[in-house]
Amino acid sequence: MTMRMITLKGSLIAVAVLLLGACVDTEDSYVEQPVEELYNRAVDLAEEKEYEVAAEAFDEVERQHPFSVWATRAQLMAAYAYYQANAYDESIIAADRFVQLHPGHDDVDYAYYLIALSYYEQISDVQRDQRLTELAMKALDEVVQRFPGTDYARDAKLKIDLAHDHLAGKEMAIGRFYQGRSDHIGAINRFRTVLEKYQTTSHVPEALHRLVETYLALGVETEAQTAAAVLGYNFPGSGWYVDSYRLLVDNNLEPIEDEGSWISRAFGGLL
Repeated sequence: MTMRMITLKGSLIAVAVLLLGACVDTEDSYVEQPVEELYNRAVDLAEEKEYEVAAEAFDEVERQHPFSVWATRAQLMAAYAYYQANAYDESIIAADRFVQLHPGHDDVDYAYYLIALSYYEQISDVQRDQRLTELAMKALDEVVQRFPGTDYARDAKLKIDLAHDHLAGKEMAIGRFYQGRSDHIGAINRFRTVLEKYQTTSHVPEALHRLVETYLALGVETEAQTAAAVLGYNFPGSGWYVDSYRLLVDNNLEPIEDEGSWISRAFGGLL
């Protein structure tokens, strides 16, 4: 063997030793910690409002001790911490995983509630796509249906009402847009949706008034009169009724209900 070959062989051995040493150091750097210690540290971080770090710490509990009872608790706490950190997608994933793994757990109702809250918190303004609002509605309704009588269900019902109001506001915004472009049929369809699907929301008086405006613009006087009559009967103190009444008077008309109108049918249980 030549000196050059011996030197090359020695170099290769040295590199191998260094790599082996690096592996040993990496393995030594990982030390499994007691599960109670990991969990308590995660709880401390959450109490200190270090939610993003806390979520990662709860995930570490499950990673190191996947079959412990602490791991089950940590899964739900991770979902909570992600929610508090405004990491809503991560919270939904974590809570849904808890539901799938522990469908009979005593705290599964809270997991469902966290999923609903995470969708609800992402509801955007009425000018944007309302897909998340619809997902929030579905998730909130699931809480109400699965866990009636609980505090979670009661809060979910309140949020459902707010989400309904949000969706109605979206329909109104689109309807006003169409109305401004003199697309009265398109506007009527949107205002009709508010009356038929979101009749308990705060947008109904305006929707009725807008129907008075749009039907008059189309020359459909009987529907305009019916919309005003329904508005006056159900919301007599509303400023929208004052505007509608004045508009009819300016056109030599008055509020008169046509019982065959779709507007009367939509309010059949209220009149």
